[in-house]
Amino acid sequence: MTRNPTPVPPVTAISRTAARLSFAAAATFVVLLAVLHVLKPELDPSWRMISEYAIGDYGWVMVLAFLSFAVSYVALFAAVRSQLPTVGGRIGLALLLASAAGLTIAAIFTTDPVTVSKDAITTHGSLHNLGGMIGTSMPIAAALVSWRLARNPAWSPARRSLLWTAGLVWIGLLVFYVSLGVMLSQNNGAFGPDVLVGWPGRFDTLVNGVWLMTVAWQALRVSRPAVRPIADAAPALTA
Repeated sequence: MTRNPTPVPPVTAISRTAARLSFAAAATFVVLLAVLHVLKPELDPSWRMISEYAIGDYGWVMVLAFLSFAVSYVALFAAVRSQLPTVGGRIGLALLLASAAGLTIAAIFTTDPVTVSKDAITTHGSLHNLGGMIGTSMPIAAALVSWRLARNPAWSPARRSLLWTAGLVWIGLLVFYVSLGVMLSQNNGAFGPDVLVGWPGRFDTLVNGVWLMTVAWQALRVSRPAVRPIADAAPALTA
């Protein structure tokens, strides 16, 4: 006896407002992060983490960027939750919210500089790191959400972009953690100018934004109302 697939509501159930908000919030994060590279050139992007932009002058810009990213996750959840009624889809949605929670924690609690010793780590720095760890659920969320949406026939035109951007999220994560492990092992576990993990970290963050914007954009495309032909839209003329 075969099980009937879980019925998926029509794409008209997608919240277009939420999809637009998700796209705009992710784009805002990318723009703000780029602006911070100009506002705080003293932070060498080759080895400094993006969280360090929240320290000192213009720190509020990084806080706003983190919160914008969190809004993008929550808005994407609201936009596509009707399209993910399966267990896997719901797990992906839950992990989206977990990622948003992690980003919010990271925004509220400012990080310590990467050069701080273990004995000097502050409470707010530890809480920031906790938020970052929660945020690492993002690749699993991207994989589950993209995979389940790609299996929906209504989303078939978006299948390729959904899957390759989800794969890019995993590549970003692997590039960052492999480079982090290799660099730290060569530098006795201490951060410094020789531990060039800044750009891999930025790449990892950027591809997360690319995935968010891609899914939000495709949600807008597949939910776009069909245009009725003029002949059908016009009332029939009778002699």
